[in-house]
Amino acid sequence: MLLDKNPAYDAITSIVSDPQVKVLAGDVTDVATLENLVQNHGIEAVVHTAALLSTAIRMDPLAGIQVNIMGTANVLEVARRQGLRRVVLASSSTVGYQAFGDFTGDAFPEDFPLQFIRHRPASIYVGTKVAGEYLGLLYRDLYGQSVVALRYAAVISAWSGPGTSVPGKVLASLLLPARRGETAVINDPYTVWNGGEEFVDARDCASANVAALDAVDPTQGIYNVGMGQLFSFDAFVDAVRLCQPNLRVRLDVQPAGGFAGFPHVRSSASDLSAAARELGWAPAYSLADAIAHYAPLLN
Repeated sequence: MLLDKNPAYDAITSIVSDPQVKVLAGDVTDVATLENLVQNHGIEAVVHTAALLSTAIRMDPLAGIQVNIMGTANVLEVARRQGLRRVVLASSSTVGYQAFGDFTGDAFPEDFPLQFIRHRPASIYVGTKVAGEYLGLLYRDLYGQSVVALRYAAVISAWSGPGTSVPGKVLASLLLPARRGETAVINDPYTVWNGGEEFVDARDCASANVAALDAVDPTQGIYNVGMGQLFSFDAFVDAVRLCQPNLRVRLDVQPAGGFAGFPHVRSSASDLSAAARELGWAPAYSLADAIAHYAPLLN
């Protein structure tokens, strides 16, 4: 069963032409609705991805806090009351972005020691994701609820409509003009970056969620999900050019920092060893694979 406040059938069908699950309308901020759905549909486990992303939260911070934090708390509380087997929470690699300036290793681990004030979240969106991770661990530690949080890297998919993420905007800003034979004009400072950024194919996110649902002993509880490799803006452009050789790009803005406007420039990809060890998961798709797969579906 798929639950969404306003089911976006266009977004769903950009991934699968005929969803094989029941699609229902409902709001994660309504705990009674969640509990009724769990009881009436025999739900045993939940993958919780409902959230407002950075752009939407900048427009309406309170709505983002209500959905991202209280929505997560509602899912966890219903899981506790109903004795669900497991909850998998969608978190984000952005929870560690603010520490990039102080990290010099080869691979950024989930448990990098953070300075409580200096490494505080750099956006409300990140703050809500940190809160969600802590709530998940607290429900695990205090109530014995099985909870796994996955820190997705920047997700590549075919959806560029309302609610899309920064990676969706980047891909669309390059691919769609090239498809029309036009120059891609980059004038949004959030869609160009210094240093590197890590991406992940939406199909790898799906397989990671399945792995997290079925893992026997996910002791660490929080796992990085990405390609394990960084890409500069130029490298991203080169990957798009593999499927659109006529791509021409004009930068009308210069990046002021790292990906999506974060101040620190990233120099290390994520450490994926815990996901491999405890979830049995590893990425299957490269950036070129992802762009080649989703490019024909993007409109």
